[in-house]
Amino acid sequence: MYATLTSKGQVTVPKAIRDALNLRPGDKLDFIMDRNGELRVAAATAPVSKLKGMVPKPSSPASLADMDRAIVKGAARSR
Repeated sequence: MYATLTSKGQVTVPKAIRDALNLRPGDKLDFIMDRNGELRVAAATAPVSKLKGMVPKPSSPASLADMDRAIVKGAARSR
C-alpha cells in the first residue's frame, strides 16, 4: 500500500491498516528503523492508566509470606 507524505510531513494511514491494527484517532504509532534501513510501523501500547479496573480487587490482601510462596512456586515451574 502507498501513502503520500504532505509538505508538513504527515501521512494518512490507509484504512485497511487502521482496521487491521484497530487504530482510532489519537492512538500512537511507533516507527522502528532496523539496521538495513527498513522501516516498520507498529501501534504503540496504551498507557498503563487505561488498564485500571480491568482486574477486580482481591477479597483480601496477600501477605508478604503469601507473595514469597507464590514467587518460589512460579520459579519452580519455570525450570
